[in-house]
Amino acid sequence: MWGRGRDLNPGAGLHRLDKTPRVSYHLPLSEGLVEGFADFLRVDLRLSEVTVKEHLFEVKRFLEWFRDSGFRNVSREVVREYLKRFDGCSAYTYSNVLKALRRFFRDYLEMPVVVESFRLPRKPFKLKQVPSKDDLRRFYEALERPIEKALFLMYATTGLRKREVLELKISDVDFNRRMVMPNHDSTTKRSYVTFYNDEAEKALKEYLTSRHDGSIKLFRISGKTFLKFWKRAQLKTGLRLTPQKLREWFCSEMARLGVSDSYIDAFCGRIPRSVLAKHYLDYSPEKLKEIYDKAGLTVLK
Repeated sequence: MWGRGRDLNPGAGLHRLDKTPRVSYHLPLSEGLVEGFADFLRVDLRLSEVTVKEHLFEVKRFLEWFRDSGFRNVSREVVREYLKRFDGCSAYTYSNVLKALRRFFRDYLEMPVVVESFRLPRKPFKLKQVPSKDDLRRFYEALERPIEKALFLMYATTGLRKREVLELKISDVDFNRRMVMPNHDSTTKRSYVTFYNDEAEKALKEYLTSRHDGSIKLFRISGKTFLKFWKRAQLKTGLRLTPQKLREWFCSEMARLGVSDSYIDAFCGRIPRSVLAKHYLDYSPEKLKEIYDKAGLTVLK
C-alpha cells in the first residue's frame, strides 16, 4: 500500500497489517530507524540543527515508551494513548511533541493515517510586557565582562534572535557601516540585514580588543557559559530579561521612534524573500541604514 521503495530507508519493508478502519503498521525498532530519520530531517527537509535535535528527542522518547509498553504495531490509537501523557502540559510542549511525530510518521515513514486526526492546540494569547529603558540599564550594569556587555547591546540594538547573535562570524559584520548580515535561513526563520548603534559599537570594540585568538566567531562563548552569566544578571537585578525580550523591546522602541512596521520586520528578518526580490530598492541595505540612523535608537542614554 505504501513505502518509499529505497533499500537504504529503514522504513522500507514496513507493511500494513489489515484494511479495517483501525489501520496499524509494524514498526521495526532497528538501530538505523532514528539515524535515517535524522538524515531525512537534515538532507531532505533542510531543517536547522536545533529543530533536528528537538524532533529526535521527541521521537526517541516516543520509541522508548512504545518499546517499554510492549507494542509491536503502531496505530492512531497507540499515538492517541501516548499523547494523553501530555494533556496537562502547556500548549507549546504538546505542539512540539505532535510536530515531531508528524514529521516522523507522516513525512518520513509515510504513515499519514497514524497522525492525521490530531490537531495542534491553540496557543493562548499573552499580552507582551516590554521592559523599560530603566530595566535595560539596570541589567546592563549587572553585567561584568566586556563580552557580556557587547552581547547585551547587540541584542538590544539589532533585533536579532538569540542564536543569530551567538552564531555570528566576524565576516558577517561590516564594521564601517555597523551592519550585520546574519547567515541564518531555515524553513521557518529567515534573516536579512540589520544594524547596531554607537553604544553597541563602543562595547563591541572594547570586547574585541580584549581578545587574543584567531577564531572566526564574533563571540567566543558556549551556550552554557552564556546562560550562566545571563542567569547571574537576572538574579542580581530581579529582572526576567531574555534575548527575546530585548528583541521585543527593539521592535517596540523603533515603532515609538517612528519606524514603520515593514522596516522593523526587515531588521528582524521577517520579510519574505519574494518581497525582498520584488522591492529591493525599498529594502536595500543603504535604505535600511538611512532609516536606522534616522531613528536614533539608544539604550543607555
